[in-house]
This record gives sequence, C-alpha cells and structure tokens, in this order.
Amino acid sequence: MTLFLKTVSVEEAVRIARSLARLPPVEEVGLADAGGRVLAADVHADMDIPGFSRSTVDGYAVKAADTIGTSESLPALLRNAGRVGIGEAVTMVVKPGTCIYVPTGGGIPEGADAVAMIEYSEQIGEEVLVRRTVAPGENVMARGEDFSRGELVIPAGRFLSPREIGVLASVGRAVITVFRRPVIGIISTGNELVPVSEVPGSGQVRDINSFLVGDFLRSRGCIPVYFGIVRDERELLKSKLDEALTRCDAVLLSGGSSKDERDLTADLIGERGEVLVHGISIAPGKPTIIGRKEGKPVIGLPGHPASAYVVMLVIVRSLLDAMTGRETERIPSVTTVLAENVPSAKGREDYVRVRLTGDRGYPEFGKSGLMNTLIRSAGLVRIPAGKEGLEEGEVVEVLLW
Repeated sequence: MTLFLKTVSVEEAVRIARSLARLPPVEEVGLADAGGRVLAADVHADMDIPGFSRSTVDGYAVKAADTIGTSESLPALLRNAGRVGIGEAVTMVVKPGTCIYVPTGGGIPEGADAVAMIEYSEQIGEEVLVRRTVAPGENVMARGEDFSRGELVIPAGRFLSPREIGVLASVGRAVITVFRRPVIGIISTGNELVPVSEVPGSGQVRDINSFLVGDFLRSRGCIPVYFGIVRDERELLKSKLDEALTRCDAVLLSGGSSKDERDLTADLIGERGEVLVHGISIAPGKPTIIGRKEGKPVIGLPGHPASAYVVMLVIVRSLLDAMTGRETERIPSVTTVLAENVPSAKGREDYVRVRLTGDRGYPEFGKSGLMNTLIRSAGLVRIPAGKEGLEEGEVVEVLLW
C-alpha cells in the first residue's frame, strides 16, 4: 500500500481517476426518456430543417427590390395577391409589384425574398402600403438554415439537456442510442454516524455524506446505490465493500481515510486490489484515496461533508464523466473581485468557498465539517499550489457549485 500523505497533485489525481474508467455499454431509449442521459452515437439531420423557407413574423412576402427607398412619407404601393395559411402548401407566386400575406411560420411563396412586418405595413382594399425598406432575407428563415440534410447535429458524448431533446425531436429521432448509466455504490463509515432520521446523541452525527454524494452522482448521470452506515470494523466493512463491488460499477466510501488506527479503507482496497493514491495536495480533501479493486474504481472520500464535496467536484467528477461517456466540460464559472485577503499554504492547491454579493466575492472561511459554508457560498476559488494566497481586489474565477 502507498504511504499515507505521500501526496500527488490534483492534476495527477484527476488523471489517475479517469484512467480507472471503463466505457459502459449502450442501450436504446425513447426520446421521452432520454433526458439526463449521455448520447452514445453521433446524430445527423435526416432532412433540411426547416424543410421550406418560412416567415419569422406576421407580414407580407415581397421582393426586397420593390421596397428600396420606401419610408413613412413615401411608402411602396404593392398589390395584395393573396394569403398563405399555416401548414398549407404554398402554390402562389410573388411577382414584381405584388405581395402575399404570410403569418409567422408560414411558407414563403416563390419569387419573394423578404417579409415586410405587418407593423410597418397597411392594407387598403387590394393594395398594401409598405413603409419601411426590407433587405433580401429579412424576416425569412431559409430552407436548411437550421440544419442541412446529413449535417452533424449532436456529437456522441453530449449530456442530453432539454435543449438537446428539442433538437433530437426536430430531426425525427424517436429512439436514441445512449450509454448505460453507471451504478455507483455509496458506503458511509464511522462509529459516530447515525441515520438522518435519528437525533444524534453525544459524540454522534447524522450521515450526511451518503445523500450529499448520492445526489451529486445522480446529477452526473449515474445511479447511486446506498449501502448505509458501516462501523469501523474490518470484517463489517470488508463484507459491505465486497457486496457493493459485486453489484456496482464503482464504489465511493466516505470516512475511514484518516491517519490513525481506523484507516481501513486503504487496507481493504489494497487487499487483492491496488491503492494508486493515498493523499492529494488539496485543501480541503487531502486524505482522499483512489484505488482499484476487482477492476473497478474505489474512492475513499474524506469524512467531512464539505471536504467530500470539494473532492467530488474537482476530482471524482472527471471519473464519473469518463464512466458515463460524457464529453469533458469545464466547471461553470464566473469572475468576481475578491473582497478579502485569502491566505494559502504553498505547495498545495486550495479551494476556498466564496459568497457572491454584487460584483464582490467574500471568502466563507470555516472548518471542513461545517455545512453552513456550503449553503452560503456560490462556489470555489482555486488557489494554485505555487501561490501563497490571494489579495483583496484581485479578479478571481469562481467555480460554481
């Protein structure tokens, strides 16, 4: 087993964690059930979209040349040659000096190359006064302007949000090929833990991490399986870990990674497995363990919830993305001006919780076991390992939760 606190950099920890991932098999699901899944095959447009040129406004389809030089005082006078209905095939033709009424979404008649908005037009009997010049293509969505037939619409690896689901519907994909969602086991270890439904006694705390970690897994497209609380006893933890490895694609354990006699996690991973990392140059989250057992990733998270959450966001997130087939994405962020000095120890990567108020970022200093800093903060400011803190007034990037 590697020696505790022989730490690796965050970058190295991320690389090692990702290397443990195996791409899951694929399956097909209906479009109504595809949200929150990861696309496993490229999707191309089955036709030109839209399949016909259409108006983006209510107005009159015209030849743009007929409106050159028009104004409120000198409108163009065009003859109304008819109207187009929504959903109807367009057979009429716009000839020089004529126009045809078209509603929003209606097809553009042959011969027209623009639409004059109804707000700037006036119909008087069979004649229409157009009081504003329109340019060719104005207020018109051309055939194939959205997607052309055969064009790559969504690449494999994309997490399917409501936006992607709408696009998939537009290209006629009723059945979608997606990666199977990885099943991730969660074990909380510690003699001090009690279920969330119980009132903790002296020396006890509720099991926060099972649900904090579980919901993070769900947000990354995984299926969490809860194996409950396990006391710091070798045989109990070994039995529960073996059960989780049998049923799951990976296992996350929280607690049991401190440098004391209760350091069971690393020992059990190393038993017929391999401990690859036992200590990361990160704060909070230094005592994180990364290993492999029975060919599956096993991660030992810190017991303190805030520490565990930082490690999930900064390191485990990359492993989960690789396991789900999801394309690598930057953590969403905003910039702000730091409102206070933030000290840091050189040689480790610090992640400081920050509260955003207006255009200023206020550090939420607090011990890693405090939950209030997670609620008060908007995200994290990263302090590189080679830097001794940040100064008030610096412009910093906040990684959003």
